[in-house]
Amino acid sequence: MPHALVVDDEADSAEMMAALIAAEGFTVATAGSLRDARKQLALQEPDIVLLDLMLPDGSGMQLFDDGKLLANTEVVLITGHASLETSIQALRLGAADYLVKPLNMKQLHGILSRVTKPATLRAEADSLQSSLEQEGHFGLLWGKSAGMRRVYEQILRVSGTAVTVFVTGESGSGKEVVARTVHDLSRRRAKPFLAVNCGAISPHLIESEIFGHEKGSFTGADRQHQGFFERASGGTLFLDEITEMPLDLQVKLLRVLETGTFMRVGSTQLLETDVRMIAATNRNPMEAVQQGKLREDLLYRLNVFPIHLPPLRDRQDDIPLIAEHFLDEISRREGQVKHFAPQALLRLQSYRWPGNVRELRNIVHRAYVMAPDTTIVDECLPTTETPLPVMTGAPVLQVRVGTPLSEIERQVTLATLEYFGRHKEKTAATLGVSLKTLYNRLKEYSTVPEKQAGQGDDN
Repeated sequence: MPHALVVDDEADSAEMMAALIAAEGFTVATAGSLRDARKQLALQEPDIVLLDLMLPDGSGMQLFDDGKLLANTEVVLITGHASLETSIQALRLGAADYLVKPLNMKQLHGILSRVTKPATLRAEADSLQSSLEQEGHFGLLWGKSAGMRRVYEQILRVSGTAVTVFVTGESGSGKEVVARTVHDLSRRRAKPFLAVNCGAISPHLIESEIFGHEKGSFTGADRQHQGFFERASGGTLFLDEITEMPLDLQVKLLRVLETGTFMRVGSTQLLETDVRMIAATNRNPMEAVQQGKLREDLLYRLNVFPIHLPPLRDRQDDIPLIAEHFLDEISRREGQVKHFAPQALLRLQSYRWPGNVRELRNIVHRAYVMAPDTTIVDECLPTTETPLPVMTGAPVLQVRVGTPLSEIERQVTLATLEYFGRHKEKTAATLGVSLKTLYNRLKEYSTVPEKQAGQGDDN
């Protein structure tokens, strides 16, 4: 039977918490001071400690001073209010989560249902590190470069906590895979992982999709609908392209992060949520704030633990490893094993990969199909007709030093679109972005009229 220790100098609060925890199948001890807590820890190592930081003989943080005392115990802080500072403090101390007084029963139940010994998490981390050295991958992420090793260290640091993570990186660099890896290494792994692309949902429907709606709340709402916050309960909600979320909805998202509650569209009833939030963007977050795409207060609330994913061009040594991995996947699926000729791998390494890992996967798949036998040679890789292009005859863009990157991106996107006769699939492939991302950009660039935007699609 798992054992819990409640460290709280308010006797009534401690007893009430102990009773609730006992009802969940735990044995429970209580302590009203640091001195009592140390005695209880010496008597029996608990699986979980619920720790009030304000104690009569000092701060609860002092229990962390002796590394062995809580070495194999999950720690949950008890605080009087939820705040950004509390999240950061919990992360700094190595606490798994925090509870806010008065007690949130749903949150407490969720924490108790996810109790995992730190030793178990460390064993999984060691296994991943071993796979990295032997096979070149860290879970679903591939690469052994210094930049990726920093990402892996950050994932290990944050996955065992409940703090919000903000992943940045270019389109196609693998931000969703990072979010999935954080979830898979967390105590929430047995619960859902839901990935939501905020740029792919109509602005008119996104609030209903995220928060849900009541029957009859708007035309067409013929039944009650559970949103992503309810469907991801106990698990992780990944909000990709967060800067594409309407600003009025960003206000409501901020409220959820601060209070842990939300309302369905058309309802006045507050619902509690128990979800770990991970957000991502392919934009520079501060530029997005300056451009009015992201609320500054939401950025600071999301950016508790930032992870930046390097573009593929900055880790060229990883390209052969990733390409071979994709080729192995395709070979197993198609039933015929193929391999790269050395010259073909060298060519892949020499390319700049504006579409990052997503573009590399597509190129490897095409090369597999193009190879007439079991060897993928240089000639199997794309030419000027497809990605990896050399755009002969393309106009030269002249850019002044100091031009904002967003403006350079706009000019290059529109110039490439015109070069390909407004053929959007060729434009997206050349720029190394998805067709959806291209449409999002064109919608943003008011210089592209609606009628022209539809031309060339069937070319």
